Amino acid sequence: MNSRLIYWLFFSTLFCSAQSEEETKKYSVEASAYYGSVLRHNSDVTHLITDHPSGFILGLNRKRFGYNDWEQVYGYPDTGLTFVYQDMKNPALGHNFSLYAHYNFYFFKRNLQFRIGQGLAYTTNPYDKNENFRNNAYGSSIMSSTFLMLNYHKERIVKRLGIKAGLSVIHYSNANVKAPNTSTNTLAFHAGIVYNLDDEENTEFIRNELPKITEPIRYNLAFRSGVNESDVVNSGQFPFYIFSFYADKRIGRASAFQLGTDVFFSNFLKELIRYQSISFPELAVAADTDFKRIGLFFGHELFISRLSIITQLGYYVYYPFDFEGRTYIRVGLKHYFGKKWFGAISLKSHAAAAEAVEFGIGIRL
Repeated sequence: MNSRLIYWLFFSTLFCSAQSEEETKKYSVEASAYYGSVLRHNSDVTHLITDHPSGFILGLNRKRFGYNDWEQVYGYPDTGLTFVYQDMKNPALGHNFSLYAHYNFYFFKRNLQFRIGQGLAYTTNPYDKNENFRNNAYGSSIMSSTFLMLNYHKERIVKRLGIKAGLSVIHYSNANVKAPNTSTNTLAFHAGIVYNLDDEENTEFIRNELPKITEPIRYNLAFRSGVNESDVVNSGQFPFYIFSFYADKRIGRASAFQLGTDVFFSNFLKELIRYQSISFPELAVAADTDFKRIGLFFGHELFISRLSIITQLGYYVYYPFDFEGRTYIRVGLKHYFGKKWFGAISLKSHAAAAEAVEFGIGIRL
């Protein structure tokens, strides 16, 4: 399944960036148990919230000391892997197993840790129209997943052993690759231990005078594609194609602002238009309504090593068929291969309603 690229892009940046031969590498491992609640973000999942989900979290962290400039810019974060097991405590939802690549960012003298992870999840009991029709949250066994964690984090309380405790949010969704896709969000309290694999810490953080980055306006061309399905179950999966052109202006080392346009060729809308024109005459949808859309967007790009995080807010200026409103949001990851070419994975949604996972390539000139 192409969604494996979600993990690959993130992982390759975390562990494969250029490094000095003399770079010190130190690691820690952790284990936490958690107990929480599935949030009712949509009334359609109410029947699935019957108990409090629980599970455990395992982590491997690599410490960063400033050998690469981006490490100093972001306060010497950790990079690593997280594994999460979740018992959804509902027979229709089953059990979820997920693997993430993550960053740990630190605040308040490194006692407060914020983790963000992106990865893939496997669920044991997805929707089936005959055997599991109640599960309208997970339409496929493989899903994308986003993981947030806010911890009190204290290492080496007793020799190499430390503790952590805090709140986690775990999101599971296949982004309408296949319907149904109501998704779930779990808010949980977790607590556990941290164990350093090295002797007493003696590595100093590197603090250098970083050169300023100034760039002229850059122009970007991107092509995105994938498959998705409307919310009508069994209406079929169809490919989509998106062509984007935008300009960006870098503001400092970490940020750039974007302004551009998208042209959408979403073939699932062809089937949805046909379906509504036949089945719902009260909607007055003509069978020959154009399925194409054109949007203008404003965005931001956050640069982290060869990885960047994009957030964009768009508005359809050409919108012949009404689908989820005229505004849209795109969040995603870009991975640069050299100075110009990039690969991208992004989620396009209308507020909380996901439309598609987009896989893209592009060039920044």
